[in-house]
Amino acid sequence: MVKGIIVDDEFKSRESLRILLEDFCEGVEVCALCQNVDEGINAIKEHKPDVVFLDIQMQRESGFDLLTRIKEINFEIIFTTAHSEYAIKAFKFSAIDYLLKPIDIEELKQSIVKLNSKLNDTTSLRLQHLIQNLKIQPTESYKLALPTFDGLIFVKVSDILYCEASSNYTEIVTSDGKKYLVSRTLKEYDELLSDQNFYRIHNSYLINLNAVKKYIRGEGGYVIMSNDQSLDVSKRKKEGFLERIGN
Repeated sequence: MVKGIIVDDEFKSRESLRILLEDFCEGVEVCALCQNVDEGINAIKEHKPDVVFLDIQMQRESGFDLLTRIKEINFEIIFTTAHSEYAIKAFKFSAIDYLLKPIDIEELKQSIVKLNSKLNDTTSLRLQHLIQNLKIQPTESYKLALPTFDGLIFVKVSDILYCEASSNYTEIVTSDGKKYLVSRTLKEYDELLSDQNFYRIHNSYLINLNAVKKYIRGEGGYVIMSNDQSLDVSKRKKEGFLERIGN
């Protein structure tokens, strides 16, 4: 049984989430409903939850205020938020789970599934990088959490040269010559990195356009990356790629 606590200053939000968890998420027990940071901290000490559903913006304090007052975070966190898309992007890059209000039942179910597969010893690290990413300006580079077999590894997006599909996994190659096999599909990284000047030139390749050294023309042609690796451009992607690089 997964023990959960809800911290939210809005009565309707607390109650609706409790009902959704009890009615649609088997194996989750809601131990406490808290309306502010102090109540949340006391409930965490008393119940030692597996997960805290934490509202970000409350009347006087934020969910981050609660986290900074806890010495050891040995539980998972699922933020509930109505934040802007810019802030949501920071959550995605940091591998921190979140639910947009009003909360969708299917998204809640998916969060519980992901919750059961996460390790508590990475929670603090993911939160640190989330806070860093929230402070980043649009012109700067996020740090991206890579779920590898050895645990989470954080790399600057600007340091990624390209991503290569490998069945249901993705191999990410960085400017320092390292390669990371990540348990996510290339499609997911395409959606995440498309507005970070990345472009999918082939079913198998998503590239950092800033790292392209040369383009060799052909039916589709190919690019030479800054590490001298050659990558094919598919015929279908050629026109869009040339538009992106200004040719």
